[in-house]
Amino acid sequence: MIAARTKRTGIRANLLRLRDETGGLALTEFAFSLPILMVLMASGLELSNYVLATKRVGDLAAMVADNASRMGMRSAGLSVHQISEAEINDVFTGAALQADLSDFTENGRIILSSLQRNADDGQWIAWQRCFGNNGLGSTYGDQGDGASGTAFEGMGPANSRVQASRGTAVMFVEVSYNYEPIFPVMSLPARTLREFAVFNVRESRDLGMPRNAENVDIQSCAG
Repeated sequence: MIAARTKRTGIRANLLRLRDETGGLALTEFAFSLPILMVLMASGLELSNYVLATKRVGDLAAMVADNASRMGMRSAGLSVHQISEAEINDVFTGAALQADLSDFTENGRIILSSLQRNADDGQWIAWQRCFGNNGLGSTYGDQGDGASGTAFEGMGPANSRVQASRGTAVMFVEVSYNYEPIFPVMSLPARTLREFAVFNVRESRDLGMPRNAENVDIQSCAG
């Protein structure tokens, strides 16, 4: 009996000592809060990277449209500048180098459209070239759309269609990019980033199909 009572007293004393022990309290609180802190940090990094990728896609669209609008300006001696498939390929190659997205060729897509007026004075996608392997098509039209008539209203969102003026062309560029999360811990607004940009051609341009005297590969959107 005495031994049992002594044992119970010892256990009680140990429990009371444990109740009053606060030496490991900070460590315990840190252990509970660490997963939450890790999720918040990862989410912040992911959101920052997503916003940066979105900006890069928009900048890339503007750069390609600007460079495409200048094609043919080096055709010395010609009052109406011709463009070539080689120049289009150069624009795409430069875009891939400056995209600042290491996997853009595999996960990205650039669609360059020449928006012009047809013989009926309607809007017409005279030609279209593509670069990148993500396989996404144009949101606003394909080559040949609007070849006749006036039903095709131009390219761009329904509330702000872009239209070409008579005798010139508009370089309409769409860029899409399949964003791959670094830390898949949060829901993103969209995994596929899409931006577009528009530049009118800078000089008088031959509005026919691009020349291919160099016999280079044509960056067709068909396949």
